[in-house]
Formats: sequence, C-alpha cells, structure tokens
Amino acid sequence: MTLTHDRRAELLGRCRLFAGLTPQQLGAIGEVATEVSYPKGRTIVRHGEIGTGFFVVVSGQARVVRDGRDIARLGPGEFFGELSVLDGGPRIAQVVADEDSTCLAVASWDLERILLEQPGLALTILRELAARLRSVSEASNH
Repeated sequence: MTLTHDRRAELLGRCRLFAGLTPQQLGAIGEVATEVSYPKGRTIVRHGEIGTGFFVVVSGQARVVRDGRDIARLGPGEFFGELSVLDGGPRIAQVVADEDSTCLAVASWDLERILLEQPGLALTILRELAARLRSVSEASNH
C-alpha cells in the first residue's frame, strides 16, 4: 500500500506519542515518514545497534524481545525506537514482525530537525515519554 501524506499524518495522529499534536505538526512528521513493510519473522530493529529510525506500527503485529524473552507486543498505533533515536545510544531490545507488518519510519535526523523547529512538538513528545517511564517505574515498584 502506498500512503498519501494526509493518510500518514492521520495514522501518526493515532499514535499515543503524538496525542495532542496539531494537524500542522502531524503533517510535518508525516512529510518525512516513510512506509516500510516487513514480512512475518523479519527483525525490524536489532538489540545493541545504534538506531537511525523511529517506528509507528500501521498494520500487523510485532514483538519486543530482550534477553531472549518477549517483553511486549505492539499493534497498530504503537511505537518503538524512540530512545535510541533521541539519545543516540544502542537499541535496548529487538523488535520482530509477528505477522506481515507495515510501519511508518522516521529517520533520526528528520525527527531532530522537526523537534528543533517546533518546540511545542518536542514538549508533547517529552510528556508522553515521561508518562511511559513513570508507568514502567511504578509497575516495577509494586
């Protein structure tokens, strides 16, 4: 499937990380997002590699694997790869397509440029990442 710019922006808007973004902000990300398809069983990102892309699942399912154990399942609207893209460090897990899947990929250099140009977008993403970190921290303390 080939997604139009408007459709990419719409799909990105379903991603929790981008909740609250304006149509213009979603459009800026949609402009640089690339549609990538992965067959069942294909590794999308590898643990330990430096990440050059951030991904939003558009269709299909993927699983997050760390130390040989499945730690999460991801479906449409969910995202991965943000930490490595934001801090330049290695990936902390591997993500594998559990079924034929399509993702929107945003290159780290494109995301960084947009964040620098649009501080409001950066703040929205930081808030979502903080909420995600808080939920993981609270879950591990109980």
